[in-house]
This record gives sequence, C-alpha cells and structure tokens, in this order.
Amino acid sequence: MRFSVFYGAALVLLVAGLRELLTGSEENRCSMTYMYEYPEYRRVTLSRRVSRLYPAYGLYLYGEGLYAQETRALKLSGAPVLFLPGNAGSYKQARSLGSVALRKAESLDGGVHLNVFTVDFNEELVALYGGSLRKQTLFLHECIKAVLRLYKGQERPPRSVVLVGHSMGGVVARALFTLPRFSPPLVSLILTQASPHLAPVLALDTHLLDFYSAVRERWVRHADSLANVTVLSVGGGYRDYQVRSGLTTLPCSPGDPNKLSLVATAVPRTWVSTDHLSIVWCKELVLATVRAFFDLIDPETNQFTDSVVRRMEVLHHHFIRHPVRMLEETPEAPLPLPDSPEAWNEVNALRLAYSAPKEGQAKYFLFALSSRRKAYSHFYCRSNNMEMSSWVYGCVQKTGSMCVRAVDLSRGTELLPPYKVLVLSLSDLSSVSHLVVAASNLNGKQFTVECEWQRQEAQTVSVSVPHVLSFGLTSSDVTVNSSGLLHTVELEHFHQVYQSFRITVTSHCKVQKDRMANVYRMKVPWFREDFLTTASVPSVTEISGMLHTSRPGNASSALLQLHTAPNCQYKVLVRTSFPRVMGQVLRFCGSQLPVYMAVTLLLACGGQLWSIARTGKPLEASQAVGWGLQPHKVGLPVYLLHLLLGCSQFQEAWSALGLPAMDALPPTGPDHSTLEGGPVDEWPRLLGPLLYLLGATLAFWGSGLLRHSLGLLSLAAAPLTRPSVAPDCGTLGRRRQALLFLVLSIVGGTSCGAVAIVSAFLIHLYRVVRLQMTERSLSHMLNLAPEKNHRGEKNGAGTGAALLSEGLLHQMRSDLQLHLSLSALFTLPIMLSAPSLLHWARNLRYSPRLDPDSLWPHTLPLLAAMVLLIDCSCHALSHSKLLRVVCHLPLPLCVAMVTFSPLHLYRVTYFLSAALVPLAVSCLL
Repeated sequence: MRFSVFYGAALVLLVAGLRELLTGSEENRCSMTYMYEYPEYRRVTLSRRVSRLYPAYGLYLYGEGLYAQETRALKLSGAPVLFLPGNAGSYKQARSLGSVALRKAESLDGGVHLNVFTVDFNEELVALYGGSLRKQTLFLHECIKAVLRLYKGQERPPRSVVLVGHSMGGVVARALFTLPRFSPPLVSLILTQASPHLAPVLALDTHLLDFYSAVRERWVRHADSLANVTVLSVGGGYRDYQVRSGLTTLPCSPGDPNKLSLVATAVPRTWVSTDHLSIVWCKELVLATVRAFFDLIDPETNQFTDSVVRRMEVLHHHFIRHPVRMLEETPEAPLPLPDSPEAWNEVNALRLAYSAPKEGQAKYFLFALSSRRKAYSHFYCRSNNMEMSSWVYGCVQKTGSMCVRAVDLSRGTELLPPYKVLVLSLSDLSSVSHLVVAASNLNGKQFTVECEWQRQEAQTVSVSVPHVLSFGLTSSDVTVNSSGLLHTVELEHFHQVYQSFRITVTSHCKVQKDRMANVYRMKVPWFREDFLTTASVPSVTEISGMLHTSRPGNASSALLQLHTAPNCQYKVLVRTSFPRVMGQVLRFCGSQLPVYMAVTLLLACGGQLWSIARTGKPLEASQAVGWGLQPHKVGLPVYLLHLLLGCSQFQEAWSALGLPAMDALPPTGPDHSTLEGGPVDEWPRLLGPLLYLLGATLAFWGSGLLRHSLGLLSLAAAPLTRPSVAPDCGTLGRRRQALLFLVLSIVGGTSCGAVAIVSAFLIHLYRVVRLQMTERSLSHMLNLAPEKNHRGEKNGAGTGAALLSEGLLHQMRSDLQLHLSLSALFTLPIMLSAPSLLHWARNLRYSPRLDPDSLWPHTLPLLAAMVLLIDCSCHALSHSKLLRVVCHLPLPLCVAMVTFSPLHLYRVTYFLSAALVPLAVSCLL
C-alpha cells in the first residue's frame, strides 16, 4: 500500500510534466494551406538498375490542373525543388509547398516557376531504425541526377537542385555530401524543417549513431569544402514535442556564415510555433519559404542563383530580419523630395507621435542629431504602415528646412506583428546631420508613426529570476514606468533549459486612449528562438519563459524586450512554474527514462534473487519493483565517476582500458559540447535522482499493468484449456528448449532478430499465463473442500495430500512472482527492438530478411537466456551453486547502464543480456 501511495504521488508529477509537454504550449495558430485543384503526382521513371536496387522507393513530380497536364510528358522549364519526407513521412506532404509555389508563379510575369519533385521513402521509420538511412541517401543521389536529366534539352538547364527536407529528410539531405561519388555543386541550398541535426531523438541502434557520426565528420571537420553550400534549419518551437528545437541546431564549424539555425517563432511574418507535422503545411512558414525561393531565382536564367552572397541576403530577408523594403531596392536609392517646404517639419521634442489624416499629403519629419549625440545613444521609430518601401533616411545635405541629399537607413528595419520598428545607434551616424522620417500618405491610407530619442542604459532594468526549486512559492518582480517606447528587462541567471518561468506583464495607463499595441519579445542572445506576444493596453499578459538551448560560454542571459506605450506603467512578475520545469525535463531527457526503467526492473529481479537465496521464496512482484528505486546505490557511483574523470590521470587510464565516454546529458546547447557527456551547471545533479524516480514510476505502474493484463488473459483463456495442477505445467524440457533455440536462431538469422526475441517473449508469457491458471486452480481446490480435509485430518488420512497441495500452491505462487518480474524485464528489449520489427514487416514484400539487422547476432545470448528461463523455478534457483554470485551482478550492471546507456539506448539490451545469461545458467547448475 505504501508503494502505491508513493508511486501514485510520483505518477501525478509525471502526468503534470506530460500534460505540460503535450498541451502546455500555445494553441496551433498556423493557417491551413489548401489546394485549389486536384493534386497529381506524376511518377518519374528511373533506370532499371535504380528500380532494382530500390524497389520500395520512388520519385514524383507534383502538379495541379493545367500545369499537371502540361507536364505530363515531363518536359520541364522551371527551377527544380526536391522535397524529402521524414520519419514515416509521405511523399504527398509536398503538396503544400507545390500548391503555394504554383499559385505564386501564376501571379508573376515572365514564366518564372518552380518544379516541385518529391521522393517516396516508403514511409520508413528511419528516426528509430537507422539501417535504411544509407540506402535513402544513395537513392536521393540517383533522384537528383534523374531530375537534372529531365532538363537536358533546355537552353539554360539548371545545374543544381534545391532540397527541402522534413524531419529525418533534412538529415538525409546533409548526408549526401558523405557519399564519395557525390558532386557538391549538384546541391547549393538545403532547407530543413524540424530536422534533428544535432543528435538522434532516440539512439536505438548503432547504424543510426554511425550515420550521424559520418555526417558530423563531413560537415564539421571538412567544412572548408562545403563553404558554398547554404543550409537553413527551422525548428518548430514548443509545440513540436517529437523533435525539440534544440536538436535542429546545425553542427558546423564556428563562424560559418552560410549555415543558419532558427525557430519558427522567430521567422518574420510567421511568428507561430508548429508541431512536427504542421511545419510542413503551416501557411505562414510555407509562404516565407516560397517567397524566398522565387527571390533566389536569377531573372536571366530563370534558375536558382549561384551567388552565395545573394542566397544569404534572401534568407536573412525572409527568415531572420525582414526589413519591410524590397530586396531589389538599393541603399543608394534617391530620396523623393517634395517640392513645397510645407511638407517638411523639424521636430525639436524628444518624442514624435503622428497620425496620418484621411486626406493624402506629403509629410517628412526632420530630427537634428547635433544636439542629441551626447545625451542619447539611440533613435527608435515605429510605424504601422506596412508598405514595402523605405521610410527613414539620413540627411547628408540640408538647405533651409529641407533635406536635398540623403542616404537610406531603412535596411535595419525589423518587422513585428503590429508594426515595423527601426532602432539606430547614433554612434554609427557620424556622417549624418539629420534623420528624416517619411510619413507621406498620398494614397490616403491612415497610419501612425511614433519616434523618440533613447538612452539605452536608462531603459534597461534587471531582475534576478527565482531558483528552479522554489516551486513557485517565491517570485521576482520589477516595475517599469514607461517614459519611452522600448524597454529591456534582463532576466539574470536565466540561461539553462531546465529553468521555466511564468512571466506576467501587467500594463496600466492613467489616461485611457487609443494606443498602438504592445509587443513583448523573449530574446535569446545565443540562438534565434525569439518568441513574440502582442497585447493591448491595459492588459495582463502571461508569457512562458523557457529555452530551447542552454547558454554557451559567457553569453548574457535571456532578455525580455517590451515595446510599450508612453506614460504607462508595466509590472513584470517572474515566478517558477514547476509543471513547466517537469515538461522541460521530459522534453530534454524523456528519452532516458527507458534506462531507469531497466535499472528499476533489474534491481527488482536482484531483490527477488536475494530473497530466494535467503528464504527460498521470492518477494511479491509489486513489492520487488517498489524496492527497485535505490538512487543512493546507483547514483553515487556514477557521481564519483564524474568526479574522477575530472582528473587527467584517471582519464588516461579510462582511455587505456578502451572504455567509451560517459553518457551524462543530452545535447542542450548550440556549442555541442554536451554531446560528449560534459556536465552543464547543476543539470546532472538535479536530473539524476528525478529521472530515476520517473523511470521507477513507469516501471512500477507498467509492471502492474502487465500483471493485471496477464491475469485477465488467464481468466479469458481458462474456459479454453483444461485445468492442470502439475508443477511443470507450461514448461518445455531440455530437448524442446534446445530445439526452440535452434528454430528461433534460424528464424532470426534468416528474417529479423526482433522476430526471434518477440517469439521467445510470447512463449514466456504463455508460461506465466499457465502458472496463473494453475495457481488459481489449486486455490479453488483447497477452498472448495475444507470439510473433507478437516474429516481426513481427524481420521489421520488426507493430511499428507492437503500438505502436498498447499506446498504445491506455495511453489506455484513463488514461480509466478519470479516469472512476473522476468516478464516485466523482458518488455524492455521488446520495446527497443520494435522499430526493427516494424521496418521488417513493412518491407517484407521486397525482402524476407532485414538488412542490416542491428539486433543480430548480438542478441543471441539474450535469446538463449529467454528460452532457458521459461523453465526456471524458484526451487531450482534456491539449490543453485551460482545463485549467490548472480545476486551480486544487478547492481554493478545498473551502474554501468546509467553510465553508458542514456545516449545509447541499444546498450540497455547488452546489459540486460549480461544479467540474464548468468541467471539462466544458474537455473541449470
């Protein structure tokens, strides 16, 4: 009962974190993309050799309506774009990109358009099974060559293909450059969506990690040869709980300007978080992508530009800092000066607030710099006139009240949801005498312009965030009396991913009038993961204070920028949100929970063995799992190893033994140092015991669910089978065990190793079900005949039979508890091998054998142990000479598992094999 209460409380904690992870982010604000005509996918015929090598894959051209009819013969003249689906993704996901590109082309003159191709990877689970990644990469190379061959008859055929990869498709796109026969000029631009570049989400096999290692080796250590390849990685934000945005960071050499990583919430004119699938069809993001593609087309060739500078300029324009003005405009564009002096107004006040009237007029405002340079550091200006034109200039020659020659300063403009903003540093304007703000509305359009001089240090305040373990009981606050239009709140000590806060901004104004909306921006200096919130005045607005990446080095802490209304008061309250902290823990470290589940269940089996060695009978299965939570025995040795590895001599001895690096943490920062297991702040000390608790909770309730499910199954199967009270019911015997192992070995070697493991597991479950049925039959026999046994005892007869029945019942119950614990432990390798099994089943029509098979032959010892343990009994174990030795194995194996498995989940199976094989042998000896 006490275990149920304790693990019930832990389950509440786990559910709170899961709820925050899955539903705690903003609602889906993406607009849906629609097809105006029926989409068609024209299959591109590949060579016989390619079709024979990759029978499950295909290449298609997307089309709609008249365009689909015109391209039926595959005579193409557009710019080629190739879409790559991700894990279990369909080639039909390209329809959003293809349809929007088609509508965009119809609105343009000159015949400029895109040809959107898409690859069919048979919806393979490559995020969980890495054996197909190499095959997909090779097929992609063939697709690129096939696409370019379609343009051979053109006067100016394309020389490269733009790749758009979703999820693992983006990783496959970068893996192209690891192929020895691939020519890098064939791909000049890669755009990835929610692709885990930094590390795999789950490292379930060696093929997946080897693939990532090869890609990293090519892009980081041989980056000079890829300097002309532009890569843009877009993460989905907090709504994407499958691939967190920190993993979408591109691992590349420091200072590489052609590799960009950002989150969708920071993309101008998008500003939304997307889940893992909606990032493909999110209209706001698709529009930004298509606009960028058309701006990248060279008007002379109607193909994508070869200029690296032009590519980066376009990507910065559409994905990083939208300056509102058109890309074709040059900074030297002449200022359209009005003829009448009445259009010019010189502003001597510190702030300008101007609303354009309904009547069209020319209006220009002059701000003299000479009197402001010493007192102020910046000039801030915003306008809700979103026209794509220049609007702020620097005057270099002035005659009377008019400026006659000026330079355009609008390229620094930044687009926010309700208005455009420009912040100019006065130290950069030494050659300018006046600032000119154009506020003309010749078309009669109404808008508002607000400008002011600013002293940045006076408008920056700091607040120290509460500790992560304050549980929301304490808070920090700061009050900003808004005398200006922009204020910055520095959130001191907010720089780690496990920190999570509920930030409340309360605005209040003494005078009620129409004002421009407020914009609150969470700005992270070391990564483009900004999050914007728009609020009215007055209002109470709650902002989620969370991070996708931890601070690298000595960068400043996160900032909260407040674009405010003047003469208003703003109170910023920061409070720790413990449910969101739990959500962040699960977001970053949830993939490690299977390791701690395995530790708990293995220690539970160890407890069963110690109980058998001391008393001859095991503990109750639920009690054994409850005692499996022993963080002091597991965590302390791991922590000591961390300390010892800080010594150079111990590190040398560690390397000399050929031991792998410790798996301490998942990657949390853009500097990638945590990939090697290096500690980050107090992250390891905080997380170790918490992850152990959550893993033990899952093990406790999961094993309980398994026990009750098997109990229900035995009840359902009871009418279908003849009841038996034989002690060897459900066992195989030595000969049948050997035959079963031989058959399963042949099946595993000729088809899939997971098939053999699952088959052995199912046979073991049959043994457990028969034990439950036998135990229930014996209990009924003893309960239904108490009178008879009582009379037999008086007459001196039947006593031996009763004692025999009771002894047999105790033996059945002991064996049942042991096998229930073993069944729970066996579920872990079954779960870890499930992706291989699913991949094999989906591709069975193409090949009867899984190649490569990461489970075979490495799982042969596990298979042998599972077969031998089917017949294992507590009586045999209690008389085994090896039992005392086997009892000591689980703890050191659990320590090794926590040390080496969190980032390499496939190693869990190896450690379980190392524990189960000696146990199986002890049942025989």
